[in-house]
Amino acid sequence: MQWTSRQPFVPSSIIDRTVLRRAALRYAAHGWPITPGSFMTGPRIDCGRPGCPIASCHPALENWAASASDDPARIATWWRRLPHTVLFTTGSVFDVLEVPAAIGRNGPGRGPVAVAAAGRWMFLVRPGSPLRPELANRLDVVLHGPGSWIPAPPSRLPEGPVRWETPPARGRWHLPHSEEVQERLAAAVGTGGPPVVARVPRQLSTARRAA
Repeated sequence: MQWTSRQPFVPSSIIDRTVLRRAALRYAAHGWPITPGSFMTGPRIDCGRPGCPIASCHPALENWAASASDDPARIATWWRRLPHTVLFTTGSVFDVLEVPAAIGRNGPGRGPVAVAAAGRWMFLVRPGSPLRPELANRLDVVLHGPGSWIPAPPSRLPEGPVRWETPPARGRWHLPHSEEVQERLAAAVGTGGPPVVARVPRQLSTARRAA
């Protein structure tokens, strides 16, 4: 019998799916609601629904808000065959304050903070607080509350992967008060340059959906 030290080939899609499923299950173990999102197939986005025209990251389920779950069995089923991005649904366990990098880098260092490759910083905070006027007046600041979502690490988007700047485990999965984080973000606005139009769809924010 001839032995070989070569490892068996494992397709990258299986590796991606395994990593994403493990991340989703870890978030769910802390009670964070999850829904599967579209995924990269080569250079394009696919959600598995035939004829879907959306070319950017989006939920893979039509009833994503109602079906979001922290149930491990359901999550394992979602990632059984496809390498879905992991999406956090917002407005129940936490809200998310999404700001440009120029503000995020100078903002608070407390609480979980995710960063998208496109340069958007996402601060996870306790839910229910509206935006302060200094932040609400900027088009490049988005509040994700009820009916919204964000991509979670280590999801891969067309621009690149989403990563943790401050992973939740560092603060023992504690979520800071929104008012506290907003106060520090507002203080950083002066160093973040003039307001610009956000590169993400404004309809993702319930607070701005009617704008």
